[in-house]
Amino acid sequence: MTMDRRDALKTAALLGVGLSTPTFATSAPLFATKRGLDNQRIADLGNGTFRNPVLSGDRPDPAILKDGADYYLTFSSFESYPGLLIWHSRDLVNWQPRKPALHQNIGSVWAVSLEKHNGRYFLYIPVKALPQNDIFVITADHIDGPWTDPIPLGIHTHIDPCHTVGEDGTRWLFLSGGDRVRLSDDGLRTIGAVEHVYDPWRYPAEWDVEGFSPEGPKIHRIGQWFYMITAVGGTAGPPTGHMVIAARSRSIHGPWQQHPGNPLVRTTDIGEAWWSRGHASLVEAPDGSWWSFYHGFENGFWTLGRQCLLDPVKWTRDGWFHMTGGDLSAPIRKPAGGTALPHGMALTDTFATLQLGTKWSFFRPAADEAARVRVAGNTLYLKGKGLAPSSGSPLLLIAGDTSYQFECDIELSPGATAGLVLFYDDKLYAGLGFDAARFVTHQYGIERGRPANPHGAKLRMRVVNRRHIVSYYTSGDHGQTWVKFDRGMEVSGYHHNVRGGFLMLRPGLYAVGPGETKFRNFTFTALDD
Repeated sequence: MTMDRRDALKTAALLGVGLSTPTFATSAPLFATKRGLDNQRIADLGNGTFRNPVLSGDRPDPAILKDGADYYLTFSSFESYPGLLIWHSRDLVNWQPRKPALHQNIGSVWAVSLEKHNGRYFLYIPVKALPQNDIFVITADHIDGPWTDPIPLGIHTHIDPCHTVGEDGTRWLFLSGGDRVRLSDDGLRTIGAVEHVYDPWRYPAEWDVEGFSPEGPKIHRIGQWFYMITAVGGTAGPPTGHMVIAARSRSIHGPWQQHPGNPLVRTTDIGEAWWSRGHASLVEAPDGSWWSFYHGFENGFWTLGRQCLLDPVKWTRDGWFHMTGGDLSAPIRKPAGGTALPHGMALTDTFATLQLGTKWSFFRPAADEAARVRVAGNTLYLKGKGLAPSSGSPLLLIAGDTSYQFECDIELSPGATAGLVLFYDDKLYAGLGFDAARFVTHQYGIERGRPANPHGAKLRMRVVNRRHIVSYYTSGDHGQTWVKFDRGMEVSGYHHNVRGGFLMLRPGLYAVGPGETKFRNFTFTALDD
């Protein structure tokens, strides 16, 4: 029995008659999974229901914008550039990638605020960087850009900005810790000092959490109320830590009343399908119903990063709201109305075009990193950099399946070394590379051996990651015959709770040394567990 099926049956038993309520569907098996491009899982089950995650893989800190009939969504991109890929939907369940908004490496990009004000789009971007942290702003007249160069706001002690407009027309950034700062009318600079305006609700002392860490405030003006949604309990650490709380006020200037139902969402049992859930926003669906986007770790798969979850919201007569919460592994009825766009993107790549910033991104690139890569004749040419993947800014993508394989034809330039990796960061990765004479194995972020390479400077390589058990295969005849490489690996510990950084284990390509290595016929396939 698969983990998905076990989780689903457990959830059904826990929910009991709750499955017959309007929110949860009964027309599809609880463990149903729909596959899309490259056989990747997609949320929409095709029968009027969806199953979380809405966007699988590393999609943390969702920032949602309703713009008429269109919805735009982006996520923390951390060390990946181009970053802040904008996603587009018309029904909240099916999402298409558009273009990245951030091309200039300004540091590690954390939870952003995506807004539209007076016909112009704004992204407020908190960055962890040397010599000091800051919050930047970029703007555009169209969601696809061009976006302006980043403007620093001089906020060095806070993260997680949320733009909001008060009842008096003033513009504000609400920040971590229950603080805020006023913005100028054009939204491009701050006015005055950061001030403390809200003391978040505190959980019982006996709960297992990572720390108080009030963060990710989201302000929504709905009717006569301003609602503030905040995350507390720490982003990772114990699965029961991260949670969603709320407060409200008649004025943007307070006072703020704590929600009587806090916390609104929290993992209470490590057997639940989703762990460490928080950083929530509210959004109105095409049919007028309300929903919440937030992130969570999949049970047992910290390596996939925090994934994007969609949760129904119900309003009460006294003007409060509640999120369904719970295990979230059962199918849920989709919001009505809207149009279902084709969801996701294929990870398989013929390299007919260079999909930099949509499919592929560099890890912590230099300013001129984009010049390292080009495509021509269905071939990706990647200039070598450094002496190992740790210094080579590998080219990576986001995979959202618990088991998958990827493979590629690789042709070295003279003196080069290249290969395929599973990359968390420059200190923690696994993979297999080769030069013209020997293989090079990477494990725990270090080199582990150099056995002989019988294929020379040209081969096809395959990486199989089946629920964290990794194996490698090589072929000297373009995949007609395969030889299993004599070193397997286990990568369940390649994640934030071991290394920090809030990242995910990403598949990708690397090239080090002189010249341009050629990559062709990249194929990604999701595997059944």
